[in-house]
Amino acid sequence: MENILGLVALACGLIVGLGAMGASIGIALMGGKFLEASARQPELMNELQVKMFILAGLIDAAYLIGVAIALLFAFAKPFAI
Repeated sequence: MENILGLVALACGLIVGLGAMGASIGIALMGGKFLEASARQPELMNELQVKMFILAGLIDAAYLIGVAIALLFAFAKPFAI
């Protein structure tokens, strides 16, 4: 039983860690593309900024769903024997 709990803790760490890494890489790439696009066409900067913030919220929401799943595995123990 202790081995299973250790693997659950490892899985929770991987879910949170890889999710954070993926979200940060996604937001960094999107921010870079936003800066490139706004430098090329400054008149579209307001429209692009709104779309960038909406996408940043969706990326963070996907990460937070992963954190919620990891917390479910850590505390609720849905696969407890």
